[in-house]
Amino acid sequence: MKFRAAGWALGGLLLLSAPQIARAEDNNPPPAPDNTEKNKDIATTADQQGMSAADTEMTQKIRATIMKDKTMSVYAKNVKIIARNGQVTLEGPVRNDAEKMAIEKAAVDVAGATNVTNHLTIAPPK
Repeated sequence: MKFRAAGWALGGLLLLSAPQIARAEDNNPPPAPDNTEKNKDIATTADQQGMSAADTEMTQKIRATIMKDKTMSVYAKNVKIIARNGQVTLEGPVRNDAEKMAIEKAAVDVAGATNVTNHLTIAPPK
C-alpha cells in the first residue's frame, strides 16, 4: 500500500513539473536567421535600385519583356533586375541556359551591352 502511495505521489510530482520543464525550454528561443556570411559576396541588392525615372523605366521595360515571354519559368519571371545610374544587374536563378540568355538579351536591348552585369544562375533540377 505504501508503495502504491509513493508511486502516485511520484507520478503526481512528474505531472506537475512537466509544465515547468516546458516553460524553461520556451525561455531559450532558437537563434535568429543570419545570412550575413552568405550575402557578403553579393555586390548588388534589390534595395539598391535607382529611383530615377530612367532607372525605373529601364527596369520596367526589361521586366515587361520577360513577362511577355510565355516560355519563361516562374524562376525566370522572378529574377532581380536592379538598374542604377544606367547600369543593370541581373540576379537570381533560372531553369536553363536559354532563359539566362533571353533575360540577358532583354536587358542588353534596353540598357546596352556594356551596361549589363549578368549574375543569373541555373537552378538545379527539381
